[in-house]
This record gives sequence, C-alpha cells and structure tokens, in this order.
Amino acid sequence: MNSLRIKDMADSEKPVEKLLSGGAEVMSDAELLAIILRSGTREHSAIQLAQLILNSNPVYKGLPGLCYSSPDQLMKIRGVGMTKACQIIALTEISKRISSEKFKSSLCLNDSQSVASYFMEKTRFLNKERVYALFMTASNSVIKEILVSSGSIDRSLLSVRDLLAEALKCDAVSMVILHNHPSGNPEPSLEDIAVSRNIMQAGEVLGIRLLDHIIVGDRVYVSLKERELL
Repeated sequence: MNSLRIKDMADSEKPVEKLLSGGAEVMSDAELLAIILRSGTREHSAIQLAQLILNSNPVYKGLPGLCYSSPDQLMKIRGVGMTKACQIIALTEISKRISSEKFKSSLCLNDSQSVASYFMEKTRFLNKERVYALFMTASNSVIKEILVSSGSIDRSLLSVRDLLAEALKCDAVSMVILHNHPSGNPEPSLEDIAVSRNIMQAGEVLGIRLLDHIIVGDRVYVSLKERELL
C-alpha cells in the first residue's frame, strides 16, 4: 500500500490542523485516533495505522473494539509498540471514566435504574464477572465503593464474610451489591439469589441492611429487590 504521509497532505486534511480549524466533531474516528498515535510506520501513515487498529478486533469493529483490546493484542499489530498500546488503553479507560462520572452525578441510591446505569459504564466491556459494593450511612450517603471480587468468565468469587468485614470497617448501615454478567443477559441464577439471601441474613445479624442486589448486562439490568427476590 502506498502511504501518503500526513506531512504531505493538504493542511485542511491533516488531523491536528483539521481539528483546530473545524473542531473534533467533524473528524473521523481514525483521524482522532491518529492524533493520539502521533506517528505511523514506513508502510502506513498514522491515519492508516489507526484504521488498521479500529478494524483489528475480529468481532467488534470501530471504537467499541478498542474497549475489548488488551495491550498484548494491540502490540500484535505491525507498528503498534508498547507506548502506542498503552496510549490506546489509557484513552479507552479515560472515556469509560468520563461516562461513569456523568451517571455518578445523578446517582440515586433509592433508584435501581440509576445505580445500574452508573455501573454499566464500568462493566459493559468486561469479559469476567466483577462484584461491586456500595456502603452507605443511615441517610443513604455513600461512604465507600469497592470492588469485592473478580472471577472467571462464568462466576465471581464472592465471600460473604469478606464483604461484611469491609462494611464493618467503614461503619456502614446499609449496602447495595452489584455484579455484571459478561454474556449480556442479566437474568439472575439460582446461585445469585442464594448468595444474596445469605448476605441479607448475615447482614441483619450485624445491623447492616442489604438494600438491593443488581445484576447488569448489555444496557439492561435486573434488580432482585424489584423482582421481590430479597
């Protein structure tokens, strides 16, 4: 492939100049990524390299594919070394955190959908289950948010004892548990329901209420409280 170097392009087509003159919204995904990459290879300009990266995932094409990529996977692309791979991973993590912060500002602990929307941005690109906990005061103010456990692709490793120990450390009065299903289907398993009830019963003994256990999938969720399973 003959590579047209960016420095040989018309100023109106150079990514940086195009952004400054027309704004980021007029640029393609590849042009924006090229600015992050800064340089290409002998065979490919930065824009062409960006296009290769955006189409490198066998399942998820375009920007979503970046969220499913690891540094090792990115470094298999000719022209992507450790620095470029880390730049891309950092970019995707920043974008996820920005999205989470948007939902965090409107987080209402009495509203399952609000809590689910906040955590969906943390978990929607994960290929493993993760369990999170929000610990609250008597007035439902968040004391602490923690990652409780991270398990295999089909099950998380949740210790009721460890969870309640963390709640006691921060003098929590109540808590909300949330975990993701990487399959995208948030329907609770019998194990999910059994563990939730164990947490609820053990928490009651210690004076710590389990307000809800929310399971999130791909832009959908199930609240065990709403299902009257708690």
